[in-house]
Amino acid sequence: MRIAEELGVEANIVLYLKQPPDAATLRAILDKLEDPPTQLVRRDSTFAKLGLGEDDVQTREQIVALLVERKALLQRPLVVTPTKAIVGRPKERVRDLLAALGR
Repeated sequence: MRIAEELGVEANIVLYLKQPPDAATLRAILDKLEDPPTQLVRRDSTFAKLGLGEDDVQTREQIVALLVERKALLQRPLVVTPTKAIVGRPKERVRDLLAALGR
């Protein structure tokens, strides 16, 4: 949010745990995603505790099904514009994408 404010770009922050994306929204994000689709899934302790591995997040439908069921595994920050979506790590990627919007 801070980067958007600095660049004068209007941003809509979605609190994904309170308003998780549904399957259709996740598919739309994947359609715009510049990163490999599997990057949309966090590989954290929850991922490991669930016994998940790379074979569980290889296809778009596996990714969508997992994130609908386990919203906390959604990688963040995630920046979605009308035409592109990126995982905002490192944060310079967010700056570059939003700066292009502000032009």
